[in-house]
Amino acid sequence: MKNVMRATLFVVLLVSLQISHAEVITNVSVPVNIPVFIPCAAGGAGELVVLSGDLHVLVRFTMSKSGGVHAAVHFQPQGISGIGQITGEKYQGTGVTQDEFNARIGVEETFVNNFRIIGQASGNNFLIHENFHITINANGRVAAFVDNFSVDCR
Repeated sequence: MKNVMRATLFVVLLVSLQISHAEVITNVSVPVNIPVFIPCAAGGAGELVVLSGDLHVLVRFTMSKSGGVHAAVHFQPQGISGIGQITGEKYQGTGVTQDEFNARIGVEETFVNNFRIIGQASGNNFLIHENFHITINANGRVAAFVDNFSVDCR
């Protein structure tokens, strides 16, 4: 009898936890040191810049009662900056990176990355951009696919 009561209590606890904790959110700032080679800096010779500061990270995860899953992450630099190893010029890291994932019957994912390292002088801004999307249907076949990636110096 005790085992039946324990099992019943365990099942009730699991069901109540699933309903009350449908979304998990993590919202933190993480200190980072990111070495980046800027090819257009120093008159085209390029230079290494070690960017440091905080990276804001937001994570959401939801499971629906019908078995669907949704996950999303968001990264955004906050006060990230660095000094060029050759020129001594100051650089700022800006932009945003987001990724969303949905799955139930089939899968869909969208990733967008815009990361910019902005220098003080002209012609030494380093821009990274990517748009990625994939949809996989219930039969496991790719129904849509896009991947646009670019790196540019301005």
